[in-house]
Order: sequence, then structure tokens, then C-alpha cells
Amino acid sequence: MYRYTLGFIQRKDEVLLVNRHKNPWKGCWNGLGGKVEEGEDIKSSIIREILEETGIVLDPSTVEDKGILTWNSFDAMGKGLHLFIIRVKDDFNYPTPRQTEEGLLDWKTIEWTTDTENYGVAHNIPYFLPTALYDVKRYHYHCTFEGRILISVTKTEEETHDS
Repeated sequence: MYRYTLGFIQRKDEVLLVNRHKNPWKGCWNGLGGKVEEGEDIKSSIIREILEETGIVLDPSTVEDKGILTWNSFDAMGKGLHLFIIRVKDDFNYPTPRQTEEGLLDWKTIEWTTDTENYGVAHNIPYFLPTALYDVKRYHYHCTFEGRILISVTKTEEETHDS
């Protein structure tokens, strides 16, 4: 089990992102999440982290375990994390932009977020987020970097399990 979580809240054709104030990915738009606490299961962790970072109280039934994300190089709080998609109702009211301790929260279109030419998002997001959003299967996404440059993202199907 990896010690970190990353979640993307989807509302219609948008996802809630944070423009991070801190490393890793300082200055880039990214999903929400953080460290799994001692004795905490991963689903409870992402629910708690999103509450802490946004004030949003999630219904656990909206939280989907989409697999794991790993990388080969730079130490962005370890070398892997658990990936989640959270689907909220189309009329979910959460006004943005909103400044928080973690960074600036804002809704961004999925098309904008997954554009491989968009250098404003964490560089691997366009390569795993579309599958995580639209495929029912869980995957292990492995990102290969040379320094801070993304070289490739591979995906391998994972077994489905309860989080």
C-alpha cells in the first residue's frame, strides 16, 4: 500500500483542481489528496483529505478507486499513490476560484485538463486521467521521468478490490 492518495472531483465535464503552492508540482494544477494516516484505509484517507483541503463532505459511494500511480525518479513524497475519481451531481454548488492553504482551487474542463499540450497541469495527468474518468477498470499507471521531463506513461490492468 502506498502512503499517499490523489483524487479528482468530477462535475459534468469539469474537474476540481488545485494550483499548488508547495512541492511536488508547485505552480501546476493537480488533483487533491495527501498522506494516508496510520491505521486509516485509503478510501477514508481521500475523503478526509478532500474535506481538509476543500471543506467538501463526500458521500463514500461517490468515491471510485481507480488504481495506483507510480513513477521512477524524483521523490514526490514517495514513489506512488492511490488514485480516485469522485463523481458529484451536475448541479453540485462549489464556487471557485477559492484560495486555500494548499493553493488556488478552480473547476477546469476535462478537455483543458487532459490536453497534452497544456504545460500548466502536472505533466502526467493528460496521460492517465481520461482512462481513470471513463474506463470502469482499475489500472497501475507508471510514469517514467528523466529528471523532471515525462518520457512515458504505461498502464497495466489491476484487480478490482474494495478500498
